[in-house]
Amino acid sequence: MSLPIRLVLMRPRNAENLGAAARALKNCGLAEWTWVNPEAEDLAPARRLAVHAEDVLEGSGRADSLDAAVADCVWVVGTSSRKVEGKRRLSPRAVGEELVRRAAQGPVALVFGDERSGLTNAEVERCHDLSAVPTAPEQPSINLAQAVLLYAYEIRMASLAAAPPPPAPLPVAATDTELTQVESALEAALVSGGFLVDAHTRGRPALRELFAPLRRSRLTHKEARLWLAALHTLTKRLR
Repeated sequence: MSLPIRLVLMRPRNAENLGAAARALKNCGLAEWTWVNPEAEDLAPARRLAVHAEDVLEGSGRADSLDAAVADCVWVVGTSSRKVEGKRRLSPRAVGEELVRRAAQGPVALVFGDERSGLTNAEVERCHDLSAVPTAPEQPSINLAQAVLLYAYEIRMASLAAAPPPPAPLPVAATDTELTQVESALEAALVSGGFLVDAHTRGRPALRELFAPLRRSRLTHKEARLWLAALHTLTKRLR
């Protein structure tokens, strides 16, 4: 599959899970994935389970933070059962369909937490939207490799069912890095204007809540550059 769809595994601990996940990715035509601070050191067990998918296993990317892993992505969805105001909760099928659709605009990412505690609060906040498997309450947790297979299958089915792309190209979406730049510029303008009055209020919920509508709006690259220019000009005038 040539679509720029990336699976990101945060702090994977179990080598067997990595091997089984590599095989699942290849089963579904996927190959791009990144491990963030993996704790599994001996990959021999992974190689035993990555049957005919050794190339996918060995080709995994590495990153030291979620920010680094998704910096070029235009949409990031995290797998978590938590409910967060302002973030959509999507089914695995809806995630597969939207990943395929948004991949036409640029790289997209699906993020999985570690086997013990899942995603941290900060990592959940970093994602644009969230998804969870509607499991039975008697056994809500899913093995990491099984979760990778389930979502990879939905991506596969969505890609097979996708209609031909529209004749007119979609606008280039803003990357996660560009959105972060806009958020920083907004913070600088609010500090200069006196809305954020001291260092103790910077980065607090007020800033996140003010920026949340912009993040949800899925700014294009052009719109993000325009916001940056406007906010920088405003900050200079206020100073």
